[in-house]
Amino acid sequence: METAARSRAWRAILILCGLILLGSAAELRAGTLLSPGAGVLVRKSAEPFGVFAFAISSGSLQQKWSTLKDKLDDDMVQLALCDGDRDNCVSPAALKLLAIVDQARARDGRARLGETNRAINLAIHAANDGTDDVWSSPLATFARGAGDCEDYAIAKLAALRLAGIPPEDLRILVVRDARAGEEHAIAAARLDGHWLMLDNRRMAMVEDDAERSYQPLFVLYQSAVMKYVDEPVRVSIAAAEAR
Repeated sequence: METAARSRAWRAILILCGLILLGSAAELRAGTLLSPGAGVLVRKSAEPFGVFAFAISSGSLQQKWSTLKDKLDDDMVQLALCDGDRDNCVSPAALKLLAIVDQARARDGRARLGETNRAINLAIHAANDGTDDVWSSPLATFARGAGDCEDYAIAKLAALRLAGIPPEDLRILVVRDARAGEEHAIAAARLDGHWLMLDNRRMAMVEDDAERSYQPLFVLYQSAVMKYVDEPVRVSIAAAEAR
């Protein structure tokens, strides 16, 4: 009799624990990147948006990035040469980009990132590549004076590297813009352990955990193209405080 009662008590406790766990899991599933309202990003990775990513070795994006990397490396050499000898620099595009780098170097921390984001947003005219979707090197973009989202992001990557930001703290992100219903590219920079989004669609920078409308798809890091495995997980602030 006592054994049966004890068994029923344990079953009740287990059922109650199961309900609590199911409730917590439902909260996490409901608190995705596209969910409205305030939330706290549950970080599972050191990459932007706290989401795991794995390297891919094929696909159109990997091919574009691989091709661009050779041009980007050539541009970085030319920019470094012009940076050391402005008087003999024969590239007006390089001098224009270096003028932005000079402004960034005069600032520290978040101000350096913000100056780069603002200046490049103003220096480049937004233009769509159409169906070709050409990924241009920074000097090609500045020579043209126009580009689409990935061209802004690539130029910011180059400028921030010249301004002294370590390459390991820089990324280019390909995201799905839920509001616009299209893919979009942005630069990201890590500062004090937090990722800031440098977006050509806004002057103000926001941290990844404050971004509500972007679903991360790919992250480009130095020579690698990595694919995100899932959406960020968010838990409501109220739920976090209650724990």
